[in-house]
Formats: sequence, C-alpha cells, structure tokens
Amino acid sequence: MALDKDLTTVNYPFEVKFHPLKSQGQDLKMAYVDVLPSNPNGKTILLMHGKNFSIAYWEQTIKALSKEGFRVIAADQIGFGKSTKPENYQYSFQQLAHNTKSILDSLKINKINVLGHSMGGMLATRFALSYPEMTAKLILENPIGLEDYKTLTSYQTIDANYQSELKNTVESYRNYQLKYYYDNTWKPQYDRWLNLLAGWTLHEDYPIVAWNAALTMDMIFTQPVVYEFGNIKCPTLLIIGTRDRTAIGRERAPKDIQSKMGLYNELGKKTQKAIPNSTLVELENVGHLPHIETFDRFIKPLTEFLQK
Repeated sequence: MALDKDLTTVNYPFEVKFHPLKSQGQDLKMAYVDVLPSNPNGKTILLMHGKNFSIAYWEQTIKALSKEGFRVIAADQIGFGKSTKPENYQYSFQQLAHNTKSILDSLKINKINVLGHSMGGMLATRFALSYPEMTAKLILENPIGLEDYKTLTSYQTIDANYQSELKNTVESYRNYQLKYYYDNTWKPQYDRWLNLLAGWTLHEDYPIVAWNAALTMDMIFTQPVVYEFGNIKCPTLLIIGTRDRTAIGRERAPKDIQSKMGLYNELGKKTQKAIPNSTLVELENVGHLPHIETFDRFIKPLTEFLQK
C-alpha cells in the first residue's frame, strides 16, 4: 500500500501526540507516544528506533514494559515515521538528542532509562553522553556504529546516497531484510514492518523521504560514537544478536575488508570491554532485530536489567 510521507493513513498501536519544535529556523513536529502503566513502578524508559523503523515496531516491547510498571516513551525522530520530513536539515546525533530531550522537558521528566536499537543505539549513546545526569541506565540493542565505517570503506556523498535511496523498492527492501535481519526465513508477521518502510516507495512523496534518508545516512557514516564509549557514566546493557552482520558501506569496501565488517559476534565483546560498568547478553543465532525475531529472549534480560 502506498504511504504518504507522514504516514497519515497508518494507525500506531498507541495514542500519538505531537511535540512542536522550533529547530534550524523551521517549525517542525515530533510524533511520540507516552504510555502510562496501570501499576507504575516509578521508572520511565525512552525507546529510540533504527533508521528503517518508527515507533510502531516497538509495540510488543512497549506493552511488555508497561505491564511491568514502566512508563514508556517512544518518539519518531525528525525525518522518520509520522514526524516532519524537512526539505533541508543539518542532521546530527546531538541535534536529535536535543530534540528528544525537549519532549522529556515538556513532560517534566528528569531521569530516564534509554533503549536504542540500530541507528537508535548511536543516538542513545549520544544522548547518554550529552545528558549523563539524566540517563539512569543505557540499553543498546544491536546498535550500529560499533566500528568506525569511514575507516573501513569509502565515503559516499549525500547526492549519491539520495540516488541509492530512490532505487529502493518493496522487493529490494524485502530482500535486504530477508538476508540481513531474518537469516533467509520470512514470517508473515514481518510483513507489517516491511510495509511501513517500503510503502513510501509507492507514493509521490517518496523523494522527500529518500532525501531525509540520504541525510541521515551521512550522519551515521560521518559521526561515529565508538571512540567515546569509555566516557559513558551509567550502567549499560548490550543485547547483541550474534548473527547480525550489518555494516554501513560494506559494498564500497575492498573485498578483503568486507568479510571483516559487521561481525557482531566479535563487536559485542569488544564494546563490552570499552564501556565501563557494562553487561553483555549475547543471543546466539539471532540477527539485527532481536525484539522482533525472538522477543522472549530479548525482553527477559531487558526487564531484569531495568528492575535492578
């Protein structure tokens, strides 16, 4: 189904609110959900999505955490989901962290646990580094950026990124996810998350979506967080599906380097050693999306860590 840039025809599983944002001379809005538990435990967690995702794919995670008593906040970053897709924006992880903090400030939240998946892991790391007094605990679920891609492969310009994004189709997205997320085993429940992304390619709005995707890809490539892991102050949990082989720009790297990129079975251990007061939970034979592919194995260590 064709989807417009703001996903106006898509209903998220929770009530969506919009946070007005004045940023870089523009009036923007961030979509977010604020799910209050029926039996609160006094703790709040913020969920940060990956590049190919939005609030919606956190549905099962939000429901489980809410049942455990957590207040759960999840936001679509600028350029993603139901949030504004600017025609021009200088993307940085610092800017996105600042944008997200403005939502928390509006809700008068001054202490938060932060969970980031994929690109959201890089953003969650930057958030924890930028606001250490606010971040109680950090959870990184198969984050990208565990290696510095620009030292391993060649740079691709934003214009080239854009042309690459424009070539995406429902089939190309499905093939990518089948290979890199799900070990060539597709299940019907994956269709929902594929359609939320690939549906954009069928709509006349897709060029502006693709442009924002090109800008955020440049942010990922040029703004590594890997060198600052030692500065993280809060207790940190790494949940790593060891089958994951995600690596930005692998196709541009020398052949002998390609096979050495994105080895999460090695990167998880290396990162755990780099982050003080961190714990590593390895999920064997799990790919890039633990909370979708194997939810029960994901949620157990997460809730145990948060309840300590």
